Amino acid sequence: MNKKHYSLVLCFITGLLWGVIFGAVSISTLVSVRMDMFYQKIAYLENVITDKEEKLSKLEKSINNRNTVLKDVQVILEFINLSEEQISQINNIEIEKSIKEKFSSSLGKEVKGFDVEILQQVIDKRILKLDGYEYQLTVNKLVLTDILKLWIKVTLIEVES
Repeated sequence: MNKKHYSLVLCFITGLLWGVIFGAVSISTLVSVRMDMFYQKIAYLENVITDKEEKLSKLEKSINNRNTVLKDVQVILEFINLSEEQISQINNIEIEKSIKEKFSSSLGKEVKGFDVEILQQVIDKRILKLDGYEYQLTVNKLVLTDILKLWIKVTLIEVES
């Protein structure tokens, strides 16, 4: 009877250990997925904050102007021939951030002084390298009011090994 008792205790302890291991692995998997989602959201919000601060400082400088000034830059990305795996939230944020940086010096300036063709050439046919990928940016459409709206086609050129 002692051997049977020991085997039952050993079986219970083994099952308990496997349960703890399986539970720890599943909890850590769930937590890591949530952390990745929060990391992406934090990166997006940090980008929004820097854009808002930059806009505010530029607009405060030009507050006395009665003319129409550039208040914001909006970027609408259209991905061509890319899979869902290649289109990630982080790459979208980085691409938008790099495009907005090109136009950050124009914020707060009069819209009358801008040449639309020059604004288009700043981004058109530019190659952007992010995370081992090379993207070519092509401006499809550009609208200039107090908000500069850019519709940009993004195509993948090549993948580095």
